[in-house]
Amino acid sequence: MFGAEMGKREKRKGRRGDVNAVVPDAEFRSYYGRAVLKPPVWTHEIAYYLFAGGLAASSSMLGAVATARGDLAARRAYRFTALGAVGASAYFLISDLGRPERFYNMLRVAKPTSPMSVGTWILTAYGPLAGAAAVFEAAPLLPPRGLLDLARKVAPPAGHVLGVGAALTAPLLATYTAVLFADTAVPSWHEPFRELPFVFGGSALGAGAGAGLLLAPLSQSGPAARVAVIGATVELAAAHRMETAHGLVSEPFHLGRPGKFLRAARILTAAGAVGAVLGRRSRIVSAAAGASLLAGSFLTRMAVFEAGVASTKDPKYVVVPQRERLEARQRAS
Repeated sequence: MFGAEMGKREKRKGRRGDVNAVVPDAEFRSYYGRAVLKPPVWTHEIAYYLFAGGLAASSSMLGAVATARGDLAARRAYRFTALGAVGASAYFLISDLGRPERFYNMLRVAKPTSPMSVGTWILTAYGPLAGAAAVFEAAPLLPPRGLLDLARKVAPPAGHVLGVGAALTAPLLATYTAVLFADTAVPSWHEPFRELPFVFGGSALGAGAGAGLLLAPLSQSGPAARVAVIGATVELAAAHRMETAHGLVSEPFHLGRPGKFLRAARILTAAGAVGAVLGRRSRIVSAAAGASLLAGSFLTRMAVFEAGVASTKDPKYVVVPQRERLEARQRAS
């Protein structure tokens, strides 16, 4: 009996590493290959919200520049763009929440450690400032008599103050969503936490500059052209690092719909920046550059959103980086 048992042990030992063995060596990925993380419950309306919020924020910043320069037509274009964009941003956010009262319930608590709570308060602070600044642009239409004449005189300086307030709040609105994404467990959002604020901030600047190139008079589009170059440079540099610096987790940015969106966004953003410089004397070229920048900004947000969702569906994007970090810690110790 003892000899038979030893024979069985030797047989099992001899089969280890045998390429002809019936059962290959197991390699763990996840439980029966199932996803380790649940995909985000957010819909594409969140991607639309990201784009609209960035457009509103950069429009307010450029509106403040136009106010300082005395560019009346450009200021009006930026303020009305900010009003429409922040309205759309709030709509998409509330629509994704499912019920409007959920947004109100989020305002019942201020939690500095929660990017969602902080972002809700940022949007709540920015929205009335940008909205009132745009509404006050209609003051010259009021009849010059009585209280309406007083409002007609008070509205412009009040609009300037509110516009500056919106511009000061705008950078937070443009970038807090990057912190919100990076604070999740989604691999392709969490790992590039250093690059995402620059990707979103540069994309927002490109969108606002695009709106200015489309809507402002050519003689008042100089600041928009310069901001277009700055925003495109920041976005393209940060997006390139996001796509290449994080090993396996960067892979979703190259595959499928996210890859197509990001490649198209790169082309449109670069073309828009070049067109902004070359189109300083051509209304058609300037408008085409503005449309290209807006489209590029939108596709960038869509690419980031889609890549994050894709990274939760394949367990390798969770398991392999975890294993690599564990092995690195073991080597270091």
